[in-house]
Amino acid sequence: MNIFVLVKRTFDTEEKIVINGGQIQEDGAEFIINPYDEYAIEEAIKIRDAEGGEVTVLTIGNEESEKQLRTALAMGADKAVLINAEEDLDDLDQYTISAILAEYLKDKEADLILGGNVAIDGGSGQVAPRLAELLGINYVTTITSLEISGGKANIVRDVEGDSEEIETALPLLITAQQGLNEPRYPSLQGIMKAKKKPLEELELDDLDIDEDDVEPKTNVVEIFLPPTKAAGRVLEGELPAQVKELVSLLHSEAKVI
Repeated sequence: MNIFVLVKRTFDTEEKIVINGGQIQEDGAEFIINPYDEYAIEEAIKIRDAEGGEVTVLTIGNEESEKQLRTALAMGADKAVLINAEEDLDDLDQYTISAILAEYLKDKEADLILGGNVAIDGGSGQVAPRLAELLGINYVTTITSLEISGGKANIVRDVEGDSEEIETALPLLITAQQGLNEPRYPSLQGIMKAKKKPLEELELDDLDIDEDDVEPKTNVVEIFLPPTKAAGRVLEGELPAQVKELVSLLHSEAKVI
C-alpha cells in the first residue's frame, strides 16, 4: 500500500504561549508533532506492517520541521517529504495548505492518506477534508477504529459521544481521533535508522502552482490571549450559611442576580 501521513509542527502542549507585538513568539519554544498526527503515524505503520507497502510522512513547514519528520521516521515511517514554505509560512491558511498538498499528491497514487483530527494550535480540522475534496477521494473524519481488507475499509468514527460504523473503498483519507491507538515512542534503534532514511525537501517553486490559485482566503485580524480569570473561592461553614453567602456573592460581586 502507498500510504501518506500529514504531519504538522506545533507548540509543545506544555509550552507557555507568549504574545509580543501581536505575534506569537517562537524563540526558545519547544515544538512537537501535533499529538493527533501521532495517532495517524502509528496507524499508518500498523497498516503497512499488516498489508505491506510504504509510509511517507509529509509536512509544509520550514527547516525546523525536519526534527518532527525525523521523529516520525524514528517511529517507523519509511520516507519523509518537507515542502519548505519558510518565506510564506505565516501567510498560509487552510485553503492554501490543502491546495499545496493536493498539488504534491495528485500524481502519487496514494491508497491511504492519514492525518490528525485537528491541529492543537489552529483547531479548524479543515485541511484534510479540503485535501480529499481536491483529490476527489473518499474521506472519513474522527475515526477511532480502522480495518482494511480487499481494497475496502471498515471504520468506526466518533460522533459527539456516540459511534458510527462506515464501510468505504480505497483510495481514502481519514483523520485520527484519540483512542484510535497508542502511539509508540521512538526507540534508540529507530532514531539511529531515521538518520539514514530519505528526507526529500521541496520548495513551493518546485510545484506547478500559480500564486493566484493558492492565495489565502482568510486574514488574521488580531492575536491575543484570553483575559485572566480571578481565582475561585471555596465556601465554608454549614450548608445554609454557604447558600446565603453564595447568593450574596452572585448579587454583589458577580452581578448575575
